[in-house]
Amino acid sequence: MAEKTRALTALKNTPHEVLTYSPSQDHFGEHSVHELNLDPKATLKTLVIHHDRDMAICCVPVAGHLSLKAAAKALGWKRAEMADPAKAQRATGYVVGGISPLGTLQTLPTLIDASVANLPTITVSAGQRGLSAQLSPQDLAKLTKAQFADISSA
Repeated sequence: MAEKTRALTALKNTPHEVLTYSPSQDHFGEHSVHELNLDPKATLKTLVIHHDRDMAICCVPVAGHLSLKAAAKALGWKRAEMADPAKAQRATGYVVGGISPLGTLQTLPTLIDASVANLPTITVSAGQRGLSAQLSPQDLAKLTKAQFADISSA
């Protein structure tokens, strides 16, 4: 069994399934979809964005691409850029490729793409490469205090 992560601790009282697979060094989302035979429209990649001193987490399907413009608008920002990987790691406490929206060191505003809101389950990183968690999108939103927004393009 994989190490216990802050993400798994955050899921303690929430129905979920832990999935493990052999980690990769790049294309993390696509790799997990391939290794676990998952639906890329129901598997989310966790991206950290920033504007000035503010940071936020965006969860979008592996099958899509984050619209920085849409994410900025949903957050009430003028614009957004991808966060520097080292700053994203410091803010979340997770390494790139294992960043989870759950159990982050800093509480960051979180957006989940609206396309997954009504799915029965979605898959997100569980806090380390090679470790994912499957849960309902509504539970993920509740645990992360996230809002659903149209932030992804296919």
